[in-house]
Amino acid sequence: MKELEESVEEFLDDAGYVLSEYEQGYMDADAALSVLDGHIDDLREEFRG
Repeated sequence: MKELEESVEEFLDDAGYVLSEYEQGYMDADAALSVLDGHIDDLREEFRG
């Protein structure tokens, strides 16, 4: 379960970074959604793994 907790924490950190980049105008909405989609896929794989 420890690995899953670490994966969730990493996901939240990564998602926060993406949102910050988007809010500051460094990333457009399509790119932000694409990156977030990748992070969601990674988290899903870890959960099922």
